[in-house]
Amino acid sequence: MRNVIFWVHTSVDGFIDGPNGEFDWPRMGPELSAYSEALDERVDTLLYGRPVWQMMAGFWPNAEAMSDHPHTAKFAPFWRATPKIVCSRTFEGDEWTARVIRDDLAGEIGALKAEPGGDILLTGGSALAAALTEQWLIDEYHIAVHPVVLGGGRPLFAEPKERLNLVADGSRVVDGQVVVTRYRVLGERTQYPDQDRA
Repeated sequence: MRNVIFWVHTSVDGFIDGPNGEFDWPRMGPELSAYSEALDERVDTLLYGRPVWQMMAGFWPNAEAMSDHPHTAKFAPFWRATPKIVCSRTFEGDEWTARVIRDDLAGEIGALKAEPGGDILLTGGSALAAALTEQWLIDEYHIAVHPVVLGGGRPLFAEPKERLNLVADGSRVVDGQVVVTRYRVLGERTQYPDQDRA
């Protein structure tokens, strides 16, 4: 069974972008880049929701022309060569998309997990991560907390309908400033009582 890995950058106050969609605050130092690249070695499929896909597709096809960062030089060829799946009801696909999942998200992702091969990497975004979390389809959460308070934006976890019990399976400070923790899902589903969700 393949794992779905959620790899995401967040602020200390729990946002994945700023109030106006800013994503200029993550700092990819050498140790954080190495952590990301180690995840890449485990996977053979990339998974995106449409908003993150539009950001990725606008940069990575010609990334080396826009950035001379060492992480860019290493990740860009991997990104171009790795099959990419986009989950969207309205996206028609493009030259970089191997597949678009429009309906039956749980069934389609469940079938992907059952196929032979490497793991599946879900990067960034909160809506798709929330939908997969609700279906218990994410196996590992790798969360990089950057030393910044954004004061608003999209939350790391859109309001869950159930409690998600996790166990920390390793945590460390990289590049002297970013705390990266790997979590695995633990325990049974716990639905919130209706009165607690008012």
